[in-house]
Amino acid sequence: MWLILLEALGAGLLLVLIVWWTMFSGRKDLDEDEDKDPPAKG
Repeated sequence: MWLILLEALGAGLLLVLIVWWTMFSGRKDLDEDEDKDPPAKG
């Protein structure tokens, strides 16, 4: 029984880690693009 709970906890932690990694990877590149000069209007 404990082995099943431990395995489920490990799978849940792995899922959280993957979601966290995909949420915050590449965000710095996005912020740098926003800081560039906007296109001229008109």
